[in-house]
Amino acid sequence: MPQASVTKIDHKTRWSEAEWETRVQLAACYRLVARYRMTDTIYTHISARVPGEKDQFLLNPYGLMFDEVTASNLVKIDLEGRVVEESDYRVNAAGFTIHSAIHAARHDVFCVLHTHTRAGMAVACQKQGLLPLNQISLQFYNRLAYHDYEGIALDLDERPRLVASLGDKRSMILTNHGLLTAGRTIPEAFSLMFYLERACEIQIAALAGGSELVIPSPEVCEKTARQSEHENDAPLGDAEWAAHLRALDREDSSYRN
Repeated sequence: MPQASVTKIDHKTRWSEAEWETRVQLAACYRLVARYRMTDTIYTHISARVPGEKDQFLLNPYGLMFDEVTASNLVKIDLEGRVVEESDYRVNAAGFTIHSAIHAARHDVFCVLHTHTRAGMAVACQKQGLLPLNQISLQFYNRLAYHDYEGIALDLDERPRLVASLGDKRSMILTNHGLLTAGRTIPEAFSLMFYLERACEIQIAALAGGSELVIPSPEVCEKTARQSEHENDAPLGDAEWAAHLRALDREDSSYRN
């Protein structure tokens, strides 16, 4: 498998300014998922639409760790799974199934993020799903979808059921599998995943404590969920995104290559 290139590419002659900015943000998202230890070696995936193209999206090169992903080595594919631009890499088949399903059906979604974390998979194995235990989990109250496990997502006929399960929501637990977020922007998809993962970690810790759990009333749960939403339903994540990028750039800015 080829290694991630560190050679700078003249992106202005290859991609539009809008696509290059999307590539940089998506590569940053991969690095942030790695930074916060939400990876599963070379598995799981994050995608983003190609600006100006309704049927193309960018996905990680299969075989690279998330901290090897750069703006220029992301793979551009269409909704049929065809690589539409010369690349040394291929993409994960299960990743194509999941991401193509959502990008084809949800035109409001720009970025899809899927993880296999320890805490996320643990909650995905629990019959009650995510409990409204704390301020972080309450932002997902009545705003979280669930999709029943059908095996590794290699069968394309699962796509309509994935879409039906997600409905109009932006976060989903894939039962016995993992977590998924669908953001209107890349920062929103990352923010939703960051806090969904934290909510799962807190739930596992609380259950391990062995004491009776305190759950707020439905009225307080709904109030808190509404308080967590931005005014005019603006996408989440923008406030902290610049801070995340500064942290990345202090450590390693090669995602921008």
